[in-house]
Amino acid sequence: MRWLMCLIVVGFGFAEEAGSAAPLSATTSWAWGGVARHVVIAVIDGPRWSETWGKVGQPYIPRQATELAALGTRYTNFRNSGWTYTNCGHTAITTGFYEHIENSGNELPAHASLFHYFRLASGMPADATWLVTAKDKLYILADTSDAAWHGRLQPRIDCGVPAAVPLGGYRDDRATLVAAKKVLLRFRPALMLINFKEPDASGHAKNWQGYIQGIRDTDSHVFDLWQSIQGDPELRDRTDFFITNDHGRHLDGHSDGYVSHGDDCEGCRHISLFAVGPDIAVGKVVEVQRNQVDLSVTVGFLAGVNLPGSSGQIMRELLRP
Repeated sequence: MRWLMCLIVVGFGFAEEAGSAAPLSATTSWAWGGVARHVVIAVIDGPRWSETWGKVGQPYIPRQATELAALGTRYTNFRNSGWTYTNCGHTAITTGFYEHIENSGNELPAHASLFHYFRLASGMPADATWLVTAKDKLYILADTSDAAWHGRLQPRIDCGVPAAVPLGGYRDDRATLVAAKKVLLRFRPALMLINFKEPDASGHAKNWQGYIQGIRDTDSHVFDLWQSIQGDPELRDRTDFFITNDHGRHLDGHSDGYVSHGDDCEGCRHISLFAVGPDIAVGKVVEVQRNQVDLSVTVGFLAGVNLPGSSGQIMRELLRP
């Protein structure tokens, strides 16, 4: 069975509606917020702005800068305004809340996510929502510690090395790309998040050339995903695609530079956002400051759901009239 999708990456699933928590029910009628019927979020882990859109000529992201830029909207002042670690940044994107969450994969988000609210509102099954990540520890994004939602209405997941769950280890981005494309073309999910571990992994390894190559490679990966979407008659012209980061890295001269991240320096906070799709303004550059919880609420709007209590705002400047 095929599902409509909004694009925002296969492993193990979770039990449905487990435990004795109170029943969840949708309080309003549900409908898509835009033209798209699929939303995909691709998160490139940990590049600095200074090596992506902020680099003169954008030499390390040629696919985005030369082949995609004219088709969508990019932001020059998009930010992680919370804790600049992997699990914190991804949690902000999926829940609409900045949480100081443990970074090794041993703590669940405190809030329900876009996946939970979408499945509740739309009535779609788990196959309509997917979490595909190179980093195993991001399996936490499929669940929450909130008792009303814990173990319920989760997406399907494929996170890291699937041999041992939940923490089987990181996997190569190329393997994650293959897994993501298989999910896209088989299930055509309505809502999907994909994570690539580079260039973060090479940065932490103190490998500058690997860090730069990781930016180049992930640029190619997201373009490959977009081409796969455009090549499928059910996804083409019906998918909104967001490309962003979870955090940046220290600037040169601050702490250990590109090797690490995790504080409130400009290098860690200033990140990228580019969007393309039938609901997205064409050829636009936005200079107004936005942050990750705004992205969450905007994706929620497109998917027809709210994120109660989030301080995020719909990025209406991003949308076509």
